[in-house]
Amino acid sequence: MDAGILSPAIVVIAALVLIGLERRFPYDRSQPFLRSGFFNDFAMYTIAQSYVLGYVIFGIASWIDAATGMSSRGILADWSIAAQVSLSLVVHDLYIYWFHRWQHSNRRLWRIHEAHHSTREVDWLSGSRSHSLEILINQSIEFVPLVLLGCAPETIALKSAIDAVWGMYIHANIDVRSGWLQMVINGPEMHRWHHAIDDDAHNRNFGTKLAIWDWLFGTAFLPRERRPAGYGLGDEGFPSNYFRQHLWAFRRFGK
Repeated sequence: MDAGILSPAIVVIAALVLIGLERRFPYDRSQPFLRSGFFNDFAMYTIAQSYVLGYVIFGIASWIDAATGMSSRGILADWSIAAQVSLSLVVHDLYIYWFHRWQHSNRRLWRIHEAHHSTREVDWLSGSRSHSLEILINQSIEFVPLVLLGCAPETIALKSAIDAVWGMYIHANIDVRSGWLQMVINGPEMHRWHHAIDDDAHNRNFGTKLAIWDWLFGTAFLPRERRPAGYGLGDEGFPSNYFRQHLWAFRRFGK
């Protein structure tokens, strides 16, 4: 199957599976499927924003490649697709851990990250709510090098699918208990605490696909004796509209 078809097919199938698991094994049984902001997150962030930014990011890659001719050197072209994907997964995930951590400590970077924390229910769709500038930065750093290093189109398509599926999974409202695997592979057990309003959960669990970074660098938080008190920013003034959520990032400091 063509990579351009296989990647979205994987994402759609994974979304349906996760929705089914949320209904069958919910972590929070009171959480509605059509939660507040569902259509905004699905139509504007998941569909429209992802489509537009895909063109922008790969347009940037093409422009740089045209100016440098780097992809013609085929630096990673002889690597297997599995090796290309594995390298990208580990290197980019380590980058995301540190950039994510920086976003939580830098007030300007927090402005383009707070939209991601604004949902009061954490579910399979919550991860899609991310400011376009945040996505532009992170996915440019992720995919532009893959193009310039001569990676196969299948690598880019597969990596895109893994990103989307993992983003849905770690936010899913599923009562997962993965035991020792949560020390290595990230899941909703730890990531839901990253979105929690509990004071002792703030600025913890920055990992995306790999939880090992949090355990190695002392930011892991996984209490077993209680559940999060709630999720979100605790800010009643945060807008509900996609465009206003984007503009909110540029408000004056002190407001």
